[in-house]
Amino acid sequence: MSKAAIAEKEKLVNAFADELKDAKAILVINYLGLTVEEVTNMRKELRDNDVKMRVIKNTYLKRAVAKAGIEGLDDTFVGPTAVIYTDNADDVTEPARIVSKYEDDFDVIEIKGGMLEGKLTSKDEIKELAAIPGREGLLSMLVSCLQDPIRKVAYVVKAVADSKSEDEGSAE
Repeated sequence: MSKAAIAEKEKLVNAFADELKDAKAILVINYLGLTVEEVTNMRKELRDNDVKMRVIKNTYLKRAVAKAGIEGLDDTFVGPTAVIYTDNADDVTEPARIVSKYEDDFDVIEIKGGMLEGKLTSKDEIKELAAIPGREGLLSMLVSCLQDPIRKVAYVVKAVADSKSEDEGSAE
C-alpha cells in the first residue's frame, strides 16, 4: 500500500474519531439485507433528524473509536456494520427511535449495541429508550398535562361567575 493511500486512510480514521468524540448517542447496527431504496430512506430520515450514519471497515472503525477514547464497543464491530450517531444533546433518543422502527419493519436490521452519553448501552436498553417519546413528544405531553388543571380552574371560575350572576338576578 502506498504512503498516499495510508495517509488517506489515516485522515479518514482521524476525521471519524473527531466526529465520535462529540457524539451524545452512538448505535452500532447490522443493516445488510436492506435494499438500496430502504437504506436511502433510512439515511434520509436520520439526516432529517440531525443523525448521521457511516459505513466504514471494522478495522478503521476500531481505530477511530480508540482515537476518540471510546471503550467497550469493539465487540459490536463484527460483520457488516453501520454506525449511527448524533451530537444533538437535545434529543439523544432520536437515533434509537428511528433505528428501532426500521428494525421492527425490516427483519434484516439488527441493533448490536451502542453508547449513550458515554455509557455502554445494550440492545434491550436501546429498545427501551426508543419507546420514550422524543423532546417534541414530551413537550406536547407536558403542555397537555398543564392545560387540564387550567381548564378545570377556568370551569370553576365560570361556575362561580354564573352563580354570582344568578344570585344578583334573584336579588332584584
